[in-house]
Amino acid sequence: MDLDHHDYEHCDRTQDHGIEGVSEIDLLIPLDEDSEAQERRLLRKLDKRILPILCLLYLFAYLDRSNLGNARLQGLPGDVLGGDPTGVLFDWVNSAFFFTYILLQIPFTVLSKYYNPRIWIGCSAILWGISSTSMATAHTFTGLIIARLGLGTFEAAFGGAVVLYFSFYYTKAECGTRIAYWFGFAAVAGAFGGLIAYGIQHVKVSIANWRLLFLLEGTPTILLGLLCLSLLPDRPESTQFLTAAERKIAISRMNRGTSGDFGAVVRRSHVIAAFQDWRIYVGGVIYFGLNCALASLSAFLPTIIGTMGHENAMAQLMTVPPYALAGFVLMVTSYASDRLQIRGPLLVCTSTIGGLDVRYGATFLITSGTYSSIGLVNAWYSHNLGSETKRAAGIPLYGAIGQIGGILGSHLYPLTEGPAYTHTATSCHVDELTSVSAFLLFLAALCALLLSVSFRLDNMQRDQQYGKPDPDDMVDTSELADKAPGFRYVP
Repeated sequence: MDLDHHDYEHCDRTQDHGIEGVSEIDLLIPLDEDSEAQERRLLRKLDKRILPILCLLYLFAYLDRSNLGNARLQGLPGDVLGGDPTGVLFDWVNSAFFFTYILLQIPFTVLSKYYNPRIWIGCSAILWGISSTSMATAHTFTGLIIARLGLGTFEAAFGGAVVLYFSFYYTKAECGTRIAYWFGFAAVAGAFGGLIAYGIQHVKVSIANWRLLFLLEGTPTILLGLLCLSLLPDRPESTQFLTAAERKIAISRMNRGTSGDFGAVVRRSHVIAAFQDWRIYVGGVIYFGLNCALASLSAFLPTIIGTMGHENAMAQLMTVPPYALAGFVLMVTSYASDRLQIRGPLLVCTSTIGGLDVRYGATFLITSGTYSSIGLVNAWYSHNLGSETKRAAGIPLYGAIGQIGGILGSHLYPLTEGPAYTHTATSCHVDELTSVSAFLLFLAALCALLLSVSFRLDNMQRDQQYGKPDPDDMVDTSELADKAPGFRYVP
């Protein structure tokens, strides 16, 4: 790997002189001949420490945001919402999460670069866990709304920061699979949440079953947040979890095909560049469609299955198989995308699959297609934005646009449209056989195709103009981010 000092510029990076054994010049030190074996050992060490913590956190994050669908069947509307015969009040309680989540995701993710990831992620988990458990104490519509707003606030500090954090330790050939492991726990949460709800449905206790549900699913989040404060590694150049030699390897990996920041750095020009990049807004359209389907599934799948003639407890149990299959398909597609170094073509396929029909047999296709697509989008942008700061602004930007789809998804299946759930009148006059979420998933597939072609054309143009680079070489993205001549996109 050619890392001559001439090819590297410091570009006003902040250096932490208090880190033993590592300095910014380590970015320029080539690894020894045994580096591949050392790197494999380092990767296993990172996986064993990072993935269990973050995957379990996301499991409970998703349980905490999506357990309203299960609580609905356990009597929440009758106890707190005055029966809510139209389902409108429940829809707004479900939507409240997204209001703060959307507004705060961008500033929180950018701000997270100034703080220790261990402290930032751990504190956000503790605070959203408190918000989630407080839902068990709600006795009014207002109380539920306040708790859901708090949940959205502190989960906003978590989601974008974690995707950014993965890019600190994993290369573009590894990130897709790791994000799939992490996001796959959303599918696990869908299956696990159904099993928990099924069990609680049969428990005889002095409090309402839905209150017990919120307590049992919110409390572990607080405990995991405390665990995160002590166990999650810091940034590669500052973590004490790694030896000095391991930190050098981690820093080298962080700079393959791009260049990472050294210390707490936010480049304002890259934040502005993120807001000016049309591809991020196209990614937002993709994410909008995916989140519309995801939000409607998580909130209403038990109810939709219940309208097919099943008892409430059985409806809870029947939500498990679609989520289990979704987790498996997510892992397979993400692993393939890492090995083949393509995201767009697979995203086109999974989004198309997700848009097929809406009865129970088709819920397997919807969940599999939607979850796989979201995993691919997150992996796609974790590299293709070029620099840390642009990722810190761009990932939550498309995420915030996409989460608006969550609000739409929360209102797609009102009780007044049951049991068939076929009413989908929109300004586009989509026909009776095509739901709003399916239409948006097909739109996501078209947008993914557009992005993939665009990335390929840019790569070809740069290859012709500057030559084909070694994919393992460090590329100075400190000034131009993904527009740097040596940077290549994953199509």
